[in-house]
Amino acid sequence: MDAGRFMSHPSSILKALEQRAKKRFGQHFLVSSAVIRQILAAAELGPESKVLEIGPGLGVLTEGLLGTGAAVTAVELDRDMAAFIRERHPAVNLVEADGARLDFDDALPAGRHRCVSNLPYNAGTKMITRMLERPDRFDRLIVMVQREVAERLVAKAGDRKRGSLSVFTESRAEARICIRVPPGAFHPPPKVHSAVVELRLRNQPDTGEASVGLFDEVVRGLFTQPRKTVRNNLAGCVPRSTVDSVCSHAGIDSSRRPATLRLDEVQGLARAVEALREA
Repeated sequence: MDAGRFMSHPSSILKALEQRAKKRFGQHFLVSSAVIRQILAAAELGPESKVLEIGPGLGVLTEGLLGTGAAVTAVELDRDMAAFIRERHPAVNLVEADGARLDFDDALPAGRHRCVSNLPYNAGTKMITRMLERPDRFDRLIVMVQREVAERLVAKAGDRKRGSLSVFTESRAEARICIRVPPGAFHPPPKVHSAVVELRLRNQPDTGEASVGLFDEVVRGLFTQPRKTVRNNLAGCVPRSTVDSVCSHAGIDSSRRPATLRLDEVQGLARAVEALREA
């Protein structure tokens, strides 16, 4: 599939539309046919697939998605771009809305979807976390984000980039960076590098024996000050006088840094906190 044949360079389209890329929406339009081919290959789509694309912009990726035979729902906030997509790709189910606040049940047809998107930099993390909370509506996310965000999404125990987003993601999906994207792949080129992350959602959150709500609370608390110790951060979840006891119950050295904790260790801490509250 030659994605380069899909459409003209965005600069000529923007000129024809008598408008400019609107930075307030974080718009940097993907123009690299090589990257588009890689995204489509990673998405593994077919005629039975249902796809959500957030922020289609000028529709370069959209046309590639339609070319797979998949049913595509596109969500676009910019009215000018929405009108363009509606005219150019009438087969798309177009929703004019903020992707960060999208009601998935109202906007999407029944069934599980695959999100394949070049997400806005300013709201990509929020969009991803909301979709990770809905394994009933999504089976996989193939999303382009700023490289630093991608590295945090996939960071494992011991990685200095590991934080609450990393642990939240690990409990909900298998994540990997599948494509690294230079600024030149966009028009206009952003000042940062990007990456495409593949997230294969688990059927339900992997929080061990702890409840999902309590697990998420502990994760947020543990990384309130990432450079502080587990002892210092956990004091926001339980009385300070009980922190060492909770850590001991979970088999965790309270002097460790949160980024060193494996998923199963965070699960153990969350369950120990839960047990303390139940006592």
